[in-house]
Amino acid sequence: MRTTRATRLVPLWDRNDEWRRRLEMVAAARDFLYASTYYLEYDRYGIEFLDALDEACRRGVAVHLLLDGFGQTLGGVLMADEAKRALSSRLDTLRQAGATVTVYRPRFPIQRRLGGGQHVKIQVSEAGEAIFGSSNLTASSFEHWHEFSVALRGPVVPVLLESYCDLGGAVDDNHVAYLRTTVSPDPGLDLDYWFCNPNLAQGRLGPLGWRGPNEVTDRMVALINGARTSVQLTAFYFKPIPSLLTAVEAAARRGVRVEVYHSHRDALDATDLAWIAAAASYDRLLDAGIQIWEHRGGEHSKIVLVDNERVSFGSYNFEDAAHDRLAEAMLETTDGAMVEEAREIFQRLAADPAQVRVTPRFRTSLPAVLRLRLSVMRHFKRWM
Repeated sequence: MRTTRATRLVPLWDRNDEWRRRLEMVAAARDFLYASTYYLEYDRYGIEFLDALDEACRRGVAVHLLLDGFGQTLGGVLMADEAKRALSSRLDTLRQAGATVTVYRPRFPIQRRLGGGQHVKIQVSEAGEAIFGSSNLTASSFEHWHEFSVALRGPVVPVLLESYCDLGGAVDDNHVAYLRTTVSPDPGLDLDYWFCNPNLAQGRLGPLGWRGPNEVTDRMVALINGARTSVQLTAFYFKPIPSLLTAVEAAARRGVRVEVYHSHRDALDATDLAWIAAAASYDRLLDAGIQIWEHRGGEHSKIVLVDNERVSFGSYNFEDAAHDRLAEAMLETTDGAMVEEAREIFQRLAADPAQVRVTPRFRTSLPAVLRLRLSVMRHFKRWM
């Protein structure tokens, strides 16, 4: 954990606001621009972002783009072969224009085969602003799913850029030093930055047999263990590792109101395996008194609000991969304005007609084939 500050924090729940802010940062860049993502799709958003990066290169901007190798492969099932070839060509053209385009792949073969990579989304320019959150560069993130990011200024910005190296990217030390010189003396608000790339701590067996520690997971467990009255959280699919599952269950059993908002099984067209991995724990969670809501459109934000006093947000999904295969990062704060923003988001989620409440009788509404798959596939939750 690293304690830092932000002199300004702007919540970006609205999809149009975030997309506009991302493009404006690229358009305004004159010296350097860094962007990391798990997956860039060759749709109208990916193309528009690549167009903006091309233009930045023509202005002489030092452009750095970091993609994840496994994320691109996984997301590639959504793209036609023609689109994948076009994306590869565009990335080559960007490199030829002088940009540094990196596709992160962990060191050991077994890490790559089992889905090791980086899942952190950071965008930074010399203007001294960073965008940090859950969004990938895809239409899914900006037209379909809920996402949450923030625009930040202050000492936190060079901290975020420094971690770009641990995601597999290359950072010019002069760029970090410059950002430090632009920090405002305004005291701003306090933040804790949690970051871990488990691939850097593993040996030749990768996640097999690896027990951590993972700072992000450990901080998340501590946050939930400290809850007194309420825990509200969002995730893509809520399928946490045992220590986190135990923490939320224990919180509910000691009287804490626990609400989980994640995606409906229909939200991901390519497969329902992620939902099956989440549903494997439904009986246990419901028995503890935890409220579970599934959003038909897709929930991809990562927000944890505890006791209406403390909030964390970033890239960390409640899943095994976030613990032992993917680099993840979260910011935490007790800032009143940010806590209020999170509280209002959860109020909107609770009132959203696209939410489906999971009940103890959820199995009876499932087709027989899906019930059978749930019974069989739940044993492989770690890898789904």
